Amino acid sequence: MIIEHISEPRLIFGNGEHICPRRGVFEYGVYDQRQTTRKKEVFLGSVGTNQCTDLLANWIERCKGLIAAPSDAKQENLRLPFCGFSANSGYKAELTFSSDLAKTIKNSDIKAIIKIDNRTQRINRAIELYYENIKFLAQNRHVDVIVCVVPDDLYKVVSSEPKPGEEMLDEEDTYEELNFRRALKAKAMHLSKPLQLIRQTSLDSDKKGDQQDDATKAWNFCTALYYKSGPTIPWKLKRDEAKGTSCAVGIAFYRSRDRKTLSTSLAQIFDELGNGLILRGTPVEIDKDDRVPRLTEIQAYDLLKAALSEYRIALGTYPARVVVHKSSNFTDEEIGGLGEAANDLNIDTVDFVTVMDSKFRLYRDGNYPPYRGTLARIDDERQILYSRGSVWYYQTYTGLYVPQPLELRIVRSEESPNFIAEEILGLTKMNWNNTQFDGKYPVTLGCARKVGEIMKYMKDSDIPQVRYAYYM
Repeated sequence: MIIEHISEPRLIFGNGEHICPRRGVFEYGVYDQRQTTRKKEVFLGSVGTNQCTDLLANWIERCKGLIAAPSDAKQENLRLPFCGFSANSGYKAELTFSSDLAKTIKNSDIKAIIKIDNRTQRINRAIELYYENIKFLAQNRHVDVIVCVVPDDLYKVVSSEPKPGEEMLDEEDTYEELNFRRALKAKAMHLSKPLQLIRQTSLDSDKKGDQQDDATKAWNFCTALYYKSGPTIPWKLKRDEAKGTSCAVGIAFYRSRDRKTLSTSLAQIFDELGNGLILRGTPVEIDKDDRVPRLTEIQAYDLLKAALSEYRIALGTYPARVVVHKSSNFTDEEIGGLGEAANDLNIDTVDFVTVMDSKFRLYRDGNYPPYRGTLARIDDERQILYSRGSVWYYQTYTGLYVPQPLELRIVRSEESPNFIAEEILGLTKMNWNNTQFDGKYPVTLGCARKVGEIMKYMKDSDIPQVRYAYYM
């Protein structure tokens, strides 16, 4: 076994590059400031009670200026001050919010929902209440993103939270199936306005509890809003210019709410800019012996061909290389269908990589886990990658649990094992819902799974949005 360390992938911003999204935006500005047609003003709508609206207005006003890091912060690079969202700071754009962009929910309506004994009826009524106000804003006001603020007392009776623990790629939902956030996003998707859901308590700086510090909240909140207002490009991965264009694709599966049907969701990253495409596949069969979902050769062919056709529409040409990520082993039928689709479109190279959670563990001296980027090569086809772990730049490990590495199984590839690992580590930094760069999964699979969580609430006749901003 060979153990080595992969350097932290670098990101490109408006006027420089860095490994950290926060530091990069702070020092060099968002990447797309280079574009003359970029969005320079983000209009926010809101739905919530009067108290929620006031808190949101105050929070947005705070986010326009510098927000200091906690005075007791020990890791300066982890607890970076927020640069402010303005035309003169990192985002190079303005946040616009006013009372005419807000729809108010009556406190009496909230109380009436809370009194409903049946949980399903209670959540459905809450969804209807927010939806009718979202619909008004989407159809009658000029807004880019609609912020839905959930009062604390309502949140307690409609929230569905998973049990605490480390996220797993293939874990089944163990909590109640009807999920307020997911169902609301699915219902409002046809209105073509991305939603940002936030708890009332998260906007109240006087209520500390176990919340993140205000600067960290502002980084995540504002970056998500900027991306959702899109199409925008906060940052992009630095790539080897000598190599041809590459497209990364993630295939995941999601179960219907009645658990009778399993379908595919696909998240495609157009290029190193991170432009994404969301597609919904067809229902798939599950092998009765191993319970692993599989695509037929025709399904695999149709799914990839549709994705690559959208790629061509977006960029004007097909990529030179496609890498397909899947959280389970590829079958011969899947490889055949995916390969044939690429071949028919004259794609030079197609790589197949299985990315799954590993039970393998490495230990280092002391109390901290291995560094993020630690790579243990078992052989040319199997590697163990720590995408979560101690981060030298942060001078700490940010997790609460013993980190679980990823197992990379290279089924077929023209690239070196090191290149494949570096690529996956880089794609963990392309999640604009979190500016802390030590994410566990590449956005291909993390995004595809999040998409499935929303799509299970959509009807077959519903047309899903193709931008990831509607699912995050």
